[in-house]
Amino acid sequence: MGDATNDPRVPEGTVVLTASGAGGPGGPTAGTLDVDPDRLTGRRLPRYAAWVCLAVTVAVGVLVRITGITIIGLADWVVALAASFIGYTAWTLVVEGRRHAVDRLATTAIYAAAAAALVPLFWILITLVVKGFSVLSWDFLTSTMRNVNPRAEGGGVAHAIVGTLEQVAIAAVISVPVGILTAVYLVEYGRGRLAKAISFFVDVMTGIPSIVAGMFIYTFWILTLGFPTSGLAAGLALSILMVPVVIRATEEILKIVPNELREGALALGVPKYKVILRIVLPTAISGIITGVMLAVARVTGETAPLLLTTFLAQDMNGNPFSGNQASLPVFIWDQIQRGTTASLDRAWGGALVLIIIVMIFYAGARVLAAIYAPKKV
Repeated sequence: MGDATNDPRVPEGTVVLTASGAGGPGGPTAGTLDVDPDRLTGRRLPRYAAWVCLAVTVAVGVLVRITGITIIGLADWVVALAASFIGYTAWTLVVEGRRHAVDRLATTAIYAAAAAALVPLFWILITLVVKGFSVLSWDFLTSTMRNVNPRAEGGGVAHAIVGTLEQVAIAAVISVPVGILTAVYLVEYGRGRLAKAISFFVDVMTGIPSIVAGMFIYTFWILTLGFPTSGLAAGLALSILMVPVVIRATEEILKIVPNELREGALALGVPKYKVILRIVLPTAISGIITGVMLAVARVTGETAPLLLTTFLAQDMNGNPFSGNQASLPVFIWDQIQRGTTASLDRAWGGALVLIIIVMIFYAGARVLAAIYAPKKV
């Protein structure tokens, strides 16, 4: 290929590749790339540009806080971030051009959105840990609220922990088999109107407010059938909220199991039910466990259904089939309602215990998923 840099037909800024051969046709060739550095490289922002914008953000925020100036009622940090955002984009536009400015604008917006989501989350967690650890102790974990004055220190969440574990266990025992079997039907067998109707009602159930599930169990199980308020009634209400989450999570996991596995087993004459039990479900078990834990975490912190189905108990009730039974969400609600300093401290402690229990569930799910995941041969 000849040198075409002086050819008027070649647009300005085009990179031209010239090759020189040795040894005739088919012999080794050596390629050289003629590049004009001025055409390929443009001006770029210095590496410290992001730090300069961060310093400007802090400076503007401090200035707005000191002077008390407000712009259309926005907070000082909002004004500071907006000023830094606009300045960074304008600087890029002047130095690097429009294309790089648009790219940096989109990148900055993505990072800002991520920060806007993560900062409140970390703020909540830090506040929860700081205030909850001030109350957390062995006595707090092993005692109940029986005969404890709302204004007095002491008391604990042992009765609420037992109630939460029993109610969530009842909900899981009911919803996990129903959800997994329904998902298997929709993916492996579901065709026609019945499958469409089931899928539609699953979508509807996913958006049901938790208070509606509690009202249904209260009117049907307690008022109509005459059963007492109990941990069982609470578990039934929670299972209504768990079932659609388990179905959808399991359904999506089963869909990504390769069809080649099913077809290969069926081609060997294996019955379809054995293909599902021995190939499809073991392949998807890791994702199914994760989906179940998501459903468990979804219902562990529910309060509204429990207020209608089991309400509140200040003492230990290990029998989920009779009598009111405490739970951690209702315990937190009750302590906040009392409004004293001691009760608010207990509410923070109960919230921290609830988060720890959910984290234990997640950790257990990850361990089980790793154990039962298909192993590479």
